[in-house]
Amino acid sequence: MSNSVVKQRTIKEEVTLRGVGLHTGQEVTLRFKPAEENCGYAFSRVDLEGKPIIEADASYVVDTQRGTNLEKNGVKVQTTEHVLAALVGLEIDNVLIELDASEPPIMDGSSKDFIKAIEQAGILEQEAIRDEYVVKEVISYKDEASGSEITIIPSESYQVTTMVDFGTKVLGTQNATLSKLSDFKAEISDARTFSFLHELEMLLDHGLIKGGDLNNAIVYVDKEISDDTMDKLRKAFHKEDIAVQANGILNNLSLHYPNEAARHKLLDVIGDLALVGTRIRGKIIANKPGHFVNTQFAKKLSKLIKRERRNNVPKYDLSLPPLMDIHKIMDMLPHRPPFLLIDRILELSDTHVVGMKNVTMNEPFFVGHFPGAPVMPGVLQVEAMAQTGGILVLSTVPDPENYLTFFMKIDNVKFKQKVLPGDTLIFKCNLITPIRRGICHMQAYAYANDKLVAEAEMMAQIAKKEK
Repeated sequence: MSNSVVKQRTIKEEVTLRGVGLHTGQEVTLRFKPAEENCGYAFSRVDLEGKPIIEADASYVVDTQRGTNLEKNGVKVQTTEHVLAALVGLEIDNVLIELDASEPPIMDGSSKDFIKAIEQAGILEQEAIRDEYVVKEVISYKDEASGSEITIIPSESYQVTTMVDFGTKVLGTQNATLSKLSDFKAEISDARTFSFLHELEMLLDHGLIKGGDLNNAIVYVDKEISDDTMDKLRKAFHKEDIAVQANGILNNLSLHYPNEAARHKLLDVIGDLALVGTRIRGKIIANKPGHFVNTQFAKKLSKLIKRERRNNVPKYDLSLPPLMDIHKIMDMLPHRPPFLLIDRILELSDTHVVGMKNVTMNEPFFVGHFPGAPVMPGVLQVEAMAQTGGILVLSTVPDPENYLTFFMKIDNVKFKQKVLPGDTLIFKCNLITPIRRGICHMQAYAYANDKLVAEAEMMAQIAKKEK
């Protein structure tokens, strides 16, 4: 699999759309705004005091009755999926979505207008490296009540297949597939939302589809239309002449594709899985998807990713010859005993490095830290991680022996376990942003005994030795 660096992206400038919310019928202004690196997607309710922010996170899903609705501290946003699908489809990583009502405008019921607006704003590459979760095993979620099921399997890229079966004559079994994200705009983004007549009647009776002048929803007629219903439809559509076309849909719209319903369900899957909060490299197979099963799967995947990353202790065969032994390390690093705190380099790429240290009772710091209870000081664990990162940054210059490395910043340091004599420490450092002008910004982890013992976000710089 490719280990190439893909940078995060946001939009170049803000852009505004106006319309009505499908369920609220409220006039609403939506504004896409550029966001900082590692912010992800977030909604801001600018109509409320303090402009509260709701991150696009599966843990905030409260209701999936008619669209995916999020709530944080009592503040809600509704029907988030079409907006989020457009952002994922254009491979945007960081955007703030401002709304002056609870629901984004429905536009034509697809993601097409959001895509247009984002492209109009322009796409800006950022410095930070895109985070991606690589699927290594099959993960599934099944809703026993509906028989809906979503599975993800390993794949070289993010792919989605949806299979829908509505069990009606007018709309039987349909499939849709997105082989690569770059096809989203052309093949999926204009697939519109749809409803069955029996659902529409219920929504109209309960006053729940105020924004649906039905120029934004395909209506599949799955039953006889009574005169009373026909009357209600004329009012809802603001049309005198309502009829059923030969293919079983109301004549307010014609289909873009024979399988437009399956394509729209695929669009919904992509929008709902944006709530996982990280890019996914894997193939989604969704059988009878819907917002409930989509978001339950997103919650499961999100928890699994967080747990895996927290407990992800890398495995290395320490019996193999190392990439760099102590002599090669000393050729590169300026540090010397007793302050050289790594023994081997096991892996090195453009974006990461793995080092190792054997901790023995002979370490000079154990004399005073602490007599009778030897524990490796946390600051020296951080220093060892930094020296490992130093190898990464020094590997970018042809003459590392002429450089020194200096700490610039340390953030989010956590110590999880004690490090004792006899432990073998493994250090792993991953770049957060590409190395520029000798500055290395990295996330570092230290492991021992199959556990995470320390972590830190660090920034270091190399500078030429003064002659």
